[in-house]
Amino acid sequence: MSSEILGLSIIQSFSPRDYMIIKVESVVAITKTKYQEVIIADLKGYGRALVLDGLIQSTEIDEYVYHESLVHPVMITHPNPEKILIIGGGEGATLREVLRYNTVKKVVMVDIDGELIELCKKHLKSYHQGAFDDPRAEIVIMDGREYVEKSHEKFDVVILDLTDPYGPEISKALYSQEFYEKIFRVLKDDGLMVTQAGSSFYFEKVYDYVLNNIKKVFPIIIEYNVWIPSFGYACNFIIGSKKYNPKILSANEIEERLKKRDVKDKLRFYSSTTHISLMHMPIYRPSNKR
Repeated sequence: MSSEILGLSIIQSFSPRDYMIIKVESVVAITKTKYQEVIIADLKGYGRALVLDGLIQSTEIDEYVYHESLVHPVMITHPNPEKILIIGGGEGATLREVLRYNTVKKVVMVDIDGELIELCKKHLKSYHQGAFDDPRAEIVIMDGREYVEKSHEKFDVVILDLTDPYGPEISKALYSQEFYEKIFRVLKDDGLMVTQAGSSFYFEKVYDYVLNNIKKVFPIIIEYNVWIPSFGYACNFIIGSKKYNPKILSANEIEERLKKRDVKDKLRFYSSTTHISLMHMPIYRPSNKR
């Protein structure tokens, strides 16, 4: 899978056989960090976009759909999320969403690519909205796997905002059973984790690899997906939980928590009804597997 700038367009591959073409209005930054190729560009119809190793990670017009869907189901499921670990999420938008909660006392965000974070701080201000400067945020430039191996801290929620499991090599080890076992260890006894998991429709075997690895570690597993226009597919997410099941929350419970945590009026996509819908939507697959 790859995309490349050809004249004033990006040809974006979203499966082994399918492509979408997006017009480029301007290139803001293009560089090769120690770990990956980074393109930040303004795309016609999508706004400012982050492209890593040829794959669109976020665009201004729909990033909130992805980030709210990633963050809020686990955050609202936990009865009192105070201490959060984010691995990845260089744009700062996942950090932004977590910091909306008045329950949160500390967020550790770990990303291996410090150069990328600096580029995002400078060029993606509409994404992070100053989240990097929040006193509750601790930014650690480090391999996420190494951080988890060495950490003696315990977290209420762990959010894995990674590049795709079939994408750049930088993230592949963070979808293994071994890594999920380490995540389980740094979670408190009632903790939850969530990971984005690519596309079950276009990359079913890779998705099942991730899903089965999480099933080997966590007693409660929830799958859900949501359409992301700039990705060209429904993006999958998988929750692994030690105790709480996000699927059994009622709309009234979710509404109460959103209001109490001062989040309700800050959201554009996620809501109590969105949560219920996400938890009960079928998972898109090319086969008849259930």
